[in-house]
Amino acid sequence: MADDYYETLEINRNATDADIKKAYRRLALKFHPKSSKEEGSSDRFSQLGEAYEVLSDPRKKATFDKFGEEGLKGGIPPEFGRGGAWSSKYAYHRNPEKTFKQFFGGDNPFAVFSANDVPLHFGGLKPVVVKTQDLPIERDLHLSLDDLFLGCTKKIKISRRVMNEGGYTSSIKDKILSIDVNPGWREGTRIVFSKEGDQGPNSIPADIVFLVRQKSHPLFERQDDDLIYKTQISLDMALTGFSVNVQTIDGRLLNIPINDIVHPTYRKVVPGEGMPLFQDPSQRGDLIIHFDIQFPEKLSADRKHLIKKALK
Repeated sequence: MADDYYETLEINRNATDADIKKAYRRLALKFHPKSSKEEGSSDRFSQLGEAYEVLSDPRKKATFDKFGEEGLKGGIPPEFGRGGAWSSKYAYHRNPEKTFKQFFGGDNPFAVFSANDVPLHFGGLKPVVVKTQDLPIERDLHLSLDDLFLGCTKKIKISRRVMNEGGYTSSIKDKILSIDVNPGWREGTRIVFSKEGDQGPNSIPADIVFLVRQKSHPLFERQDDDLIYKTQISLDMALTGFSVNVQTIDGRLLNIPINDIVHPTYRKVVPGEGMPLFQDPSQRGDLIIHFDIQFPEKLSADRKHLIKKALK
């Protein structure tokens, strides 16, 4: 191996990460055994792989810059590694083809340029990079029952890594995603923004997926497309009848007469006053009223007698 990795890649010590990648790309294609049969090309190709592996890794590069090849391969005391340097002994795996494939992606970067194993001259052509998409990024979207009943628009700011012009460097940029919440959406509804994740040189950005999570409501519980309303009533109301006033989510006041005798399992169903149906918001589920009957803690003998007389 040459004493100076920078000389191997034909760059200076102020080279950026993009400069290192450009130099390796150019020289690795030039000296790869499939494109060069000159004497010494194989050794030079191996030297390029080692140089790139060191200078593309911030910790190895920091050790080499400060302690040279001797410090990189011989190891340095752990206390010197606190600034990001590589404190363990480094040894190249001596498989430059592995480095080459990891850089370009795919098992055969030359597939597009080769026919019958006859080397071709590359000129300005670029090797094929096989890109795979990153796994989806899932986030919860907490919505109130009012949002899911009436519909709304939510604006969400995300920060993601975006590749700069040239494709070698990246920066963090903010973006506003707009979600139009449709009336009737349920818990678990998925909203997918395709390829809005971090960008990378050899990958397809992940999809960003928001999952609807419904917040609790002070008056109603949701059961699929129905709304459950609970109210307390006295025993005399349960036996003699009464009316229930219910303030709806869209601001109306319902007056619902109860003429039946209300027992503990009695439910009053008000058709069409539940949640909008997602498939057809003009249609709605039901409002279902549950009653919590409050029994008196004690009764006088006279009242007991009157109740017995009334119920006979």
